[in-house]
Amino acid sequence: MNATRLLLAAFPPEFAELTDHPPLGWDLACVGVGALAAAVTTARLLAEHRPLRVLFLGTCGAYDDRLSLGEVIAAIQVIAVSLDELEGRAYRPRLEVTRWEAGWPLPFPGHLVIVPPAITQTKDGARLLSTVATAEHLELSGIFAACHAADVPVAAALVVVNKVGPDAHTEWQANHAEGSRHLVATLRKHGVLD
Repeated sequence: MNATRLLLAAFPPEFAELTDHPPLGWDLACVGVGALAAAVTTARLLAEHRPLRVLFLGTCGAYDDRLSLGEVIAAIQVIAVSLDELEGRAYRPRLEVTRWEAGWPLPFPGHLVIVPPAITQTKDGARLLSTVATAEHLELSGIFAACHAADVPVAAALVVVNKVGPDAHTEWQANHAEGSRHLVATLRKHGVLD
C-alpha cells in the first residue's frame, strides 16, 4: 500500500473518532506501548507504507506548571533519558543517539519531551526531569528514531492529560479519552489533518 501520510498512535483510543472516520490521505496504525515496541512497529510500517511524512498523536504528562491539563503541544525534540543518568548512577555510551528533532512543524507550542525507560512516579523525579524538558511520553523516542533512520519527516502532537508524579496514572485514566478527543478536534481546527 502506498500512502501519502501515516498517522500513528500508541493504541486505538488515542485516535478518538478517527478510527471510524479516518482523514482523507492518511493511513492509521497503532505502534504499541513503550519505546521499543513503537520503534519496531514504526520501522515495519515505514517499510510497508513508504509514507511521505508521519504524525504521531498521543497523551503526555507535564513535569510542572509550565504546561496545563488539556494543552496541546508539538514535540520539537525528543530526548531519551533516565533518572539514573541524571542522578549519576548510570551513563550512556557517547555513540548512542538520545535526541531526535521533529522533521516538520505543527501549529502548536513547541516543547522538549522526555522518553524515560518507565513512567516517573515521584515528585522528586518529576522535578529533576523538568530541568531537561517539560513533558513525559513513553513512545516518541522509538517513533522518532525509526523515522530518522528511514529519512521520513516525523512530528508529534500531544495533549497533556496528567501531572507527572504519584497520581499520574489515576489522572491519566480519568483524562486520556477526553484529552484524545480534544487533541483530534484541535488538529482538525488547525487543518493539520487536511
